[in-house]
Amino acid sequence: MNWLLVIIGAMVGAPLRYLTDRTVQSRHDTVFPWGTFTVNMVGCLILGLITGAVAAGGVSSHVQLLLGPGLCGALTTYSTLSYETLRLAEEGARFFAATNAVGSIVAGLGAAFTGAAFAQAIWA
Repeated sequence: MNWLLVIIGAMVGAPLRYLTDRTVQSRHDTVFPWGTFTVNMVGCLILGLITGAVAAGGVSSHVQLLLGPGLCGALTTYSTLSYETLRLAEEGARFFAATNAVGSIVAGLGAAFTGAAFAQAIWA
């Protein structure tokens, strides 16, 4: 049953990632990968919320499987972050490459911690 929850979450997360990435990126005329950055930050926030909610006893482990490794696992993408950072560096956009790498890690951790703190404030 657990694997089915992950699959269902991923069936929503993968197309949502693609559509969000394309929509966000089409609105920006820059080499910075705003689409990937956006889906990764949203995924970090959701995963933080879910983790905080589970830790506070407000959400079941089934919801965690559906939304954690399922939805967020398919929504976020470390491989694309790595590829786009490498591509930026190779094209000479080193500032954007460094900003993408460092900014994604710092903002992603911030989003996850914020989500967890928010969830624990609600369910504690």
